[in-house]
Amino acid sequence: MRAIYGYRGDVATEFGLKLLPLTFVRPGELRLALWREFDLKGAEWRIPGERMKMRELHVVPLSTQAVALLTDLHAYSGDGVFVFPSIRSRDRPISDNTVNAALRRLGFGRDEMVAHGFRSMASTCLNEQGWHPDLIELQLAHSERDEVRGAYNRAQRMTDRRRMMQAWADYLDSLRTTPTPPLDFALSYTKP
Repeated sequence: MRAIYGYRGDVATEFGLKLLPLTFVRPGELRLALWREFDLKGAEWRIPGERMKMRELHVVPLSTQAVALLTDLHAYSGDGVFVFPSIRSRDRPISDNTVNAALRRLGFGRDEMVAHGFRSMASTCLNEQGWHPDLIELQLAHSERDEVRGAYNRAQRMTDRRRMMQAWADYLDSLRTTPTPPLDFALSYTKP
């Protein structure tokens, strides 16, 4: 997190690097984000089904840190369609490889971190911190493996997911700002 916050380059890339760990959406979902999908006052990002792997609307609760980043980014790209416009043309989003190239520029090898790796990092850490696996899977927009359960269960558990995403953002902040973050930092939150 310290390296990401030290990145200096294109503004869209810098903000994409910061937002990806906070939301742990798929890199393609991030790069194709449109301003009209965001409700910053309601702290939600509504990704339409046509852009999702499972072809269903995915609502991403936004932490206060994510809203602050998006509010700052709006001054840069808010007059356009894409949240993360290409450096070459504001009519196109950043490329598929932009975030990975930025990670390489920061010194991370392909075996250390890739853009998609923020998803597995979040899943692993949140599971280790004791968050309910269903919340994590909902946030990752994974489909229900049990077909019968998936056919009947439409719960989104937004209140619990909002709490989890805020705790996650606070934990990431602690990694960035504390020389040695306490191991039990994230465990201090009341979980559902």
